[in-house]
Amino acid sequence: MSAFALTSTASVRRRLLAALWLCAGLLAMSAPPAVIAQSRELPDFTDLADKWSPSVVNIRTVERGRITGGTEIDPNMEEFFRRFGIPLPNRPGPGQPRSPRGGGDDEPQQRGVGSGFILTADGFVLTNAHVVDGADEVLVTLTDKREFKARLVGADKRTDVAVVKIEASGLPAVKIGDVSRLRVGEWVMAIGSPFGLDNTVTAGIVSAKQRDTGDFLPFIQTDVAINPGNSGGPLINMRGEVVGINSQIYSRSGGFMGISFSIPIDEAIRVADQLRVNGRVIRGRIGVTIAPVTKEVAESIGLGKPNGALVQGVESGGPAEKAGVEAGDIIVKVDGKPVEKSGDLPRIIGATKPGSRTALQVFRRGATRDVTVVVGEFEADRPTRRAQAEPGASSPPTKTALGLSVSDLTDVQKRELKLRSGVRVDAVEGAAAKAGLREGDVILAIDNAEVADVKQFLAIAAKVEKARAVSLMVRRGEFVNYLVIRPGR
Repeated sequence: MSAFALTSTASVRRRLLAALWLCAGLLAMSAPPAVIAQSRELPDFTDLADKWSPSVVNIRTVERGRITGGTEIDPNMEEFFRRFGIPLPNRPGPGQPRSPRGGGDDEPQQRGVGSGFILTADGFVLTNAHVVDGADEVLVTLTDKREFKARLVGADKRTDVAVVKIEASGLPAVKIGDVSRLRVGEWVMAIGSPFGLDNTVTAGIVSAKQRDTGDFLPFIQTDVAINPGNSGGPLINMRGEVVGINSQIYSRSGGFMGISFSIPIDEAIRVADQLRVNGRVIRGRIGVTIAPVTKEVAESIGLGKPNGALVQGVESGGPAEKAGVEAGDIIVKVDGKPVEKSGDLPRIIGATKPGSRTALQVFRRGATRDVTVVVGEFEADRPTRRAQAEPGASSPPTKTALGLSVSDLTDVQKRELKLRSGVRVDAVEGAAAKAGLREGDVILAIDNAEVADVKQFLAIAAKVEKARAVSLMVRRGEFVNYLVIRPGR
């Protein structure tokens, strides 16, 4: 190759390089300042890890008299199986005897591994309830390798929060953050003991907030790597503040799949404060069974937006029944606070002090009305008794244009179902069957008009336009729901 060819090649390369630098400069000039700043500075977790790792503890639980026989499970994996209700091999069911190891019933065996973090300098530690559930002993290990036998202060399974106490002082407590300032897309860090590997640091972003996966908690969803053993550890923002307790993962394999859930720290602290004072959590209740309100139902009954909580059942003698709440009502406000979705109701009522007089706004048959309920104290769920409709003299089934055959309720059926009115569905076909109606259902209202008997039902049904949707309030067993019949289907 000649010298001229070499010079030309070098010249071309210089020109291409200059063009690339020019394009990069133009792109940088057109990019928003925030994007430029992010590209220059990736998050650095080193200082956070150094400062807050000593505040995170390893929690081991010990159980006496574990059963044997067959395949043994890695103790670090047992936390995952226990948390998600997967049966463990060679474990007895409820009420079945346990078979101890050769060492006897009193021989301690490691049961599982989890995480926690120091809440106060005098030894209160926050963790998950499922980490310490059923343990005979709880052992807490600090990063300086000191190990303490912990005392269980209290655990609340409904929120999955527990507090344990170790006898120590001068401990490095965490700093509590403000969850309301947490934003989707924000960087966060987790510290814990996945598979027993102490003080493992993982990081990611907040994927979503207010995820409904539990009765009393709206979870924080992240893509931070959380695995068995991370449960109970802190979720920390870039300001070094704890914003959540790592609690759940979505997994088909037992390992991390990119979706993790954390308990918001403000909710957890409220629970922890009650556990430290009372040893248990005191919650309000009004005694209703609820369900979501669908868009189709909201439009068909005139509610408009699909908000509120549909009351499917009312506990006999409970606070709601005494206040006049009825099955089929939709609770849309509590003390003036909107109930945006059904999951909001148990949280609002649960946070209300038992004995308080609380105003409920309910939507009933096309209109809103206010009722005042005296909130009771939450207790264990009562078994529901399904009413058995006994045979008796009833009117012969009458077929309607809606594809239904209905009959009047007998006095016996009314007493058993605790109903004043309604008609029983004896046969279903066509659009009514497609809407989900079944034989044995009791229709209480049609298009917000209460149905007393077959005669009234037929009169209302005759006025219904054949081309439009019809909403029915239906009692099935102990519960009430709305179904929408679309005759054209």
